[in-house]
Amino acid sequence: MPLALPERLDAAYGLDFHMHSTASDGALSPTELVELAAARDVQAMALTDHDTIEGVDEAVAAGKRLGVAVLPGAEISCQWRGVTIHMVALLPEVPGVALTAGLADQARFRAERNVEIARRLERIGLTDAYARAQAQAGEREALGRPDFARALVAAGLVDDVQSAFKKYLGAGKTGDVKQHWPSLGDAASWIDASGGVALIAHPLRYKLTRKKMVTLLDDAQAAGCIGAELVSGFQNPDRGRDLAQILTRREMYGSLGSDFHAPGGPVTPGRFSPIPRTAIAPVWAHPRLAEWCAAAAG
Repeated sequence: MPLALPERLDAAYGLDFHMHSTASDGALSPTELVELAAARDVQAMALTDHDTIEGVDEAVAAGKRLGVAVLPGAEISCQWRGVTIHMVALLPEVPGVALTAGLADQARFRAERNVEIARRLERIGLTDAYARAQAQAGEREALGRPDFARALVAAGLVDDVQSAFKKYLGAGKTGDVKQHWPSLGDAASWIDASGGVALIAHPLRYKLTRKKMVTLLDDAQAAGCIGAELVSGFQNPDRGRDLAQILTRREMYGSLGSDFHAPGGPVTPGRFSPIPRTAIAPVWAHPRLAEWCAAAAG
């Protein structure tokens, strides 16, 4: 059955524009992720792995086989006023040179960071730290601090993942290695040059005051971001309604996604907090996504 994308964001069903696979820190391969999305009645989705589009071709192919419209994407890490912010890129066209080069730099930064984290953790007694973290990651291509945390638990150096972050991996601790992310403006320009649209990912999760969150959205809009994720996973309903008002006043687009990483928890593809009643234009109404939407609609 052809996909009918709703005109209103708050009428959306079976859509999820923020999910992860083993191309970054997800637990499922791109094919497995699309299979799960199909089983959950997701009709259209975006694969938004961290700082990479490596899993996109596989996901798109699986989507064609299973009847799920897959929009290429990525979740790009960047810096805003000293705070690490994530930006969702939805990419209906082949990524341009600037974005391709930027993502290559991001991959190098992440790899260098992981080597340094491993080196530091070996100093506190985690022998073969990189290999141990890789074993925790399994088939995933990208390592992250949670993998090192699980390695610390498996080695008996801490009782649980929370303790690992509190003692060794959290801010200011031995394994806290800062990243050299691009500025918010640079990341937005990469996406724009590739014909994509840029959105601030999960703006309610950065532990910003309301005033600072508003400033973030204003700066993002000035840099070329068209909007933000109105709903990301499960969030406070009152704050979601407030965010809807903030976006409405700025005539920004809204998106939604589960931010799904792995089975076993409350978050699954296509499942997230109720969407606040709002007249915000949905991201799929943006002119740059018109051709993809037409193709998805069959």
